[in-house]
Amino acid sequence: MTDKQVEKAKAKIKKIRATLAAEKRKIGCYDDSRGLRYLPTELYIKLADYSGGLTYLKWFDKNFPDDSGFPNFLFEWTVLLYKTGDILGAEKKALQTFFSNSYIFDKFFNRPYQKVDKYENSNWENSSLADELEYSKNQPDLLDFTNWLDNYLATEKFKKARDKFIDINKRRKNEQDQEKRTYLFRHLRQIVNEP
Repeated sequence: MTDKQVEKAKAKIKKIRATLAAEKRKIGCYDDSRGLRYLPTELYIKLADYSGGLTYLKWFDKNFPDDSGFPNFLFEWTVLLYKTGDILGAEKKALQTFFSNSYIFDKFFNRPYQKVDKYENSNWENSSLADELEYSKNQPDLLDFTNWLDNYLATEKFKKARDKFIDINKRRKNEQDQEKRTYLFRHLRQIVNEP
């Protein structure tokens, strides 16, 4: 990035944070229907300000605890956790990213989309959202992350969680008994939130 681009990105982050703060002062809470809260992570990655991005994500998590985020946002969160040395956090967020949209990693690695046996995974499960991902395995600043992610996706830990997640989703989709569906949904949430 040029010095001018760096300054522009920093100014954009500052403006977004100021807009969100003003919104909270004005109405007492955040009503960010425009989705401004999702934009800073991309800017922090572009700036290679990974610790600044992590600080932002801590603020995000505190102020939007129930926000599951968009798949691309979760991907950026994974990058920031990895780049700041939180490998366990990055593994967990990589799982959440995959669970939100299984095509994201295929897009990142420039692989053909692997259609997982269809299940009702998420509202974000489609290839057009993955197509919007602006990161690739070939970015020089992400080569270490690329190597780590490729290795992590090949681990038994990831494969076991992925397979369990897919299996439960399939069973939940076909289950008619509401009590059993609720049980499966709780089990599904547990897998997503496991360290």
